[in-house]
Amino acid sequence: MGSPVILVIDDEVQIRRLLRMACEPEGYKLEEAVSVEDALAKFYMVRPDVVVLDLGLPERGGEEFLIQIRESGAKVPVLVLSVKDSEKDKIHLLDAGADDYLTKPFGVGEFLARIRVLLRHSSPEKTDVKVKIGNLELDFGTRRVTKSGKDVRLTPTEYSFLKLLATYPGKIITQTQILKELWGPNQISEAGYLRVYVNQIRKKIETDPSKPEILITEPGVGYYLKAEDQPANF
Repeated sequence: MGSPVILVIDDEVQIRRLLRMACEPEGYKLEEAVSVEDALAKFYMVRPDVVVLDLGLPERGGEEFLIQIRESGAKVPVLVLSVKDSEKDKIHLLDAGADDYLTKPFGVGEFLARIRVLLRHSSPEKTDVKVKIGNLELDFGTRRVTKSGKDVRLTPTEYSFLKLLATYPGKIITQTQILKELWGPNQISEAGYLRVYVNQIRKKIETDPSKPEILITEPGVGYYLKAEDQPANF
């Protein structure tokens, strides 16, 4: 297997230089883009393992790139960089399809930790286990999720979230456990992340997202996937 490819989309030369100096000693190969047009061309040419996306691109903002690749069905993990730090901004970008969000300025150590997490999310599974819950089926070997036989498009982090719960059907996984598993120990206070992902996943797997029958909330505790013989309000 070759070195992981990271596509850095940022018009600030200092940021690109910093990330190259941080990533290359870790064995990552960096590709760079400075605009949405440049980024889209590079994205489909190099097929990166992770995208690092600055929102403040000239002319067309970085969010447009994110929306375009998600609409095309691309599942590559995307780490957004931005000077904005409000929960509203973070939730908006996660809702648009980002997998993680890092506020500028940031430390190199935290950046690399986020990259490692995203690469784990996108790595092929080493098991052929399948989990079926109602009309929903998860194939851990192929990373394929289907509902009534039809493919469900999930981002890598949405898949990892669902896989974590599917590994223990019927068992409550606490918010803290989920946050640590998906984003690391420094993100255990980011409950807004979970609300966004739960809402997005429910739109994709539930018949009526407002009345979930598969992905259930245990108020004040966490979430679980309903086992076959378990009522939604057990």
